[in-house]
Amino acid sequence: MEQIAIWFASTLGQYISKEAVVFLISMIPILELRGGLVVSKLIGVPLLTAIPLCIVGNIIPIPFILLFIRQIFKWLKKVPFFAKIIVKLEDRAMRKSDSIKRYEFWGLALFVGIPLPGTGAWTGSLIAALLELDFKKAILAELLGVAMATVIMSVFSYGLLEILF
Repeated sequence: MEQIAIWFASTLGQYISKEAVVFLISMIPILELRGGLVVSKLIGVPLLTAIPLCIVGNIIPIPFILLFIRQIFKWLKKVPFFAKIIVKLEDRAMRKSDSIKRYEFWGLALFVGIPLPGTGAWTGSLIAALLELDFKKAILAELLGVAMATVIMSVFSYGLLEILF
C-alpha cells in the first residue's frame, strides 16, 4: 500500500499541491485515509493540516457507496465484461462480513477503524450496502471507524515514521 501511495504522490505532486495529493489519496479505494496520512508525513504536510484533509477525503465516498452501489452493481452485471468482476467484488466483501453481520454497528465501526489489509471505509460501505444495514447507523459507524483509523494511523505515520526516518 505504501508504494502505491508514494507512486500517486509523486505522480500527482507534479500537477497539484501536496494538500490536494493527500486529499485525493484519501478518496482512493485501498489507500484511503491510511495511505493519505502516510503520504502526508512523507511529503511534509503537517499533521494538523493532514487530518482534516484525510478525514474529509475518506468520508466523501461513503454515502454514495451506501446509497448507490447495489444499483450500480446490478446495472454492471448486465455487461458480460463487468459481471465477473462485480461478482468477485461482492464475494470478497461478503467473506469479510461476519463481524459486521453479527455486531452490526460496532462490527462495522471496528472493521473500518482497525487498519488491516482489506478493511476501511470503502469495503465497509460496500458490505453495509450489500447487507442492507440502516443508512444512518452505517454512516455513524463508519464515521466512528474513520475517527479510530485517524488516531491509529496518525500515531503510526507521524510517530513511528518519525523515529524510523
